Amino acid sequence: MITFPLLIVMVLYFTSIPISFALLAAGLAYFTFGDVGTPPDLILQKFITATQSFPLLAIPFFIMAGEIMNYSGITSSLMKMAEVLTGHMRGGLAQVNVMLSTLMGGISGSANADAAMQSKILVPQMTKRGYSAPFATAITAASSAIAPVIPPGINLIIYALIAQVSVAKMFIGGYTPGLLMCFGLMLTVHMIAKKRDYKPSREKRASADEIIKQLRESIWGLLLPLGIIVGIRFGVFTPTEAGAMAVLFCIIIGAFIYKKLKWEHFPIIMKSTLLSTSSVMLIIIAASVFGQYMSWERIPHELTKGILALSDSPWLILLVINALLLVLGMFLEGGALLIIVAPLLVPLVKSMNIDLIHFGLVMIVNIMIGGITPPFGSMMFTTCAITGVTVGQFVREVWPFIVALVLILLVVTYVPGLVMFLPNLI
Repeated sequence: MITFPLLIVMVLYFTSIPISFALLAAGLAYFTFGDVGTPPDLILQKFITATQSFPLLAIPFFIMAGEIMNYSGITSSLMKMAEVLTGHMRGGLAQVNVMLSTLMGGISGSANADAAMQSKILVPQMTKRGYSAPFATAITAASSAIAPVIPPGINLIIYALIAQVSVAKMFIGGYTPGLLMCFGLMLTVHMIAKKRDYKPSREKRASADEIIKQLRESIWGLLLPLGIIVGIRFGVFTPTEAGAMAVLFCIIIGAFIYKKLKWEHFPIIMKSTLLSTSSVMLIIIAASVFGQYMSWERIPHELTKGILALSDSPWLILLVINALLLVLGMFLEGGALLIIVAPLLVPLVKSMNIDLIHFGLVMIVNIMIGGITPPFGSMMFTTCAITGVTVGQFVREVWPFIVALVLILLVVTYVPGLVMFLPNLI
């Protein structure tokens, strides 16, 4: 019965049952047939208490802020800013794709939302300019991995709650790995574009006047993540209140500055926010019940003992954990993987005096790479479904970007001073 729930999860997941239902079925099967001594009331109570956390309110707020951006004109102004900064480079629109994900990451915070938006907006433009559809799809999925790493990514909030660490430090710590991912992907695009002779989208580099003019238009979107971090750091608002402030800010910018946000947009925004929040919260509830089973059977304790038996070197332990997460990321959706695995690994890394902020950033970068890897990468499926590219075509184009992101992951893992420089300032 100890391994029976794990078997249920894998069987259900590989038969295309959503991960939240697979986790719920496994947890309920264990407490119904395996641990018959636990009253059902306690398990039902776990369903409710999993949602009774005030910081979790930040999730629907930030999701809603990202939805409002698409109707308020903030997204289009950031796209123009990305074009001005990178359009003159080789593979111009592919570089714009990466830069836009970086600029959007601090606001949308969702890899799948970013992947879906750019698949609809940028991929058709790229194919018109001579880029192959599989390449355009691959770089769109790969660049979307940046979004949840740069604050205020939802995964940063969830990890901070699980590990009981500062949300502000997780937020500010996300900038360095996010920018490293951006640089790595842009360098890879440059090399591929040079080989295939992909042209820039602009004839020449933007002048200083053009950049300043576009910066004035885009400054409102660029200031949002900075304002959130400064507000949290100086106690103006909590992370949850920061989400509400982000929504208010986007509404004001869209309605009164860009003047593109209309009343008729709000039913669509609310519906999309409700659907996205529901899926995230259902995974949190299911993972909480499944986590109860793992705690009951002392699986985190046994896992810690097993890994520590391999070595007492933090460097080697981090390598083993990275390999484990990369494999798991091929099969599990990133948010679910974080919620399931973080409670298992946090006690282990804490016992080895590895900084929990640093480890959280390593973990989030790792699981984002899983989102673009076959057979079950969520961003892979999102982009392929919208662009009509087959998974086989996608895989042939995406592997250079996976290699680049894995190299960045190793830098984030083994150069903690670089990653922790900004968090250590506060």
